[in-house]
Amino acid sequence: MATTHTRTAARFMVAPSVILLLIWSLYPLFKTIYFSLLHYDLQSGDEVTWTGFSNYSYFLSDPAFIGALENTLLLVGGVLLITIVGGILLGLLLDQPVWGQGIVRILVIAPFFVMPTVAALVWKNMMMNPVNGIFAYFARLVGMEPVDWFAHWPLLSIIIIVAWQWLPFATLILLTALQSLSEEQKEAAEMDGAGFLSIFFYITLPHLSRAITVVILIETIFLLSVFAEILVTTGGGPASSNIPFLVYQTGLKAFDIGGASAGGVVAVVLANIVAFFLVRIVGKNLDA
Repeated sequence: MATTHTRTAARFMVAPSVILLLIWSLYPLFKTIYFSLLHYDLQSGDEVTWTGFSNYSYFLSDPAFIGALENTLLLVGGVLLITIVGGILLGLLLDQPVWGQGIVRILVIAPFFVMPTVAALVWKNMMMNPVNGIFAYFARLVGMEPVDWFAHWPLLSIIIIVAWQWLPFATLILLTALQSLSEEQKEAAEMDGAGFLSIFFYITLPHLSRAITVVILIETIFLLSVFAEILVTTGGGPASSNIPFLVYQTGLKAFDIGGASAGGVVAVVLANIVAFFLVRIVGKNLDA
């Protein structure tokens, strides 16, 4: 049993790590907040001056912010819809005893290990290219005109690319949950005359609810910061930029460090609001 002396010694030894982690986490945040209250223009070389909350006022009243916020929500919602529905279908398929099941599972999960920049380049040059892409080839094969995805549907194109990257993660989590479902329960339902759809909606789907909430929580946290796919494919066109890309444009293209810092703080606040509600929802589902 630990004595008061050993507990004090343990706290003393852990304290440097805790202090270092606090500095590591909080110093960049405090520095960003400090810059957000300054007029700090790298290009003009003007003197750095105190401006208070004017950077926040400018950033929040910018029409580009509303567009970026809408794009962020559409991107998160679209990817979540595709990955959860696709993950359930793939999970049901991979849960069946088929030949080469292990190889198929590895192939399905493989896209998760591809870097976002590489994935965006592959989709831009090999899949969605209007001249040499695979989609253009199939369109010509059936007599249709190829679609210039990134010119006509830039946001949808990015949603498809990001969903392709996150679908393996959702599939893996949902497949693991499916494998924990009792076979006796399904067999009993079948003996009572329940069909596939009845078993799915009344047994399988409720059983997956916890796994689905975990997928929503983890994916949402990462999807709020999607950046590389937008930079590589569209370069941040008006219809496809999200809040992280708007912060990047403000800071490194317009050289407005104060405005970009204010945008970064706004993004952190919005992400924490979303995380707060998601954690509450997930916590209720996990405790149920």
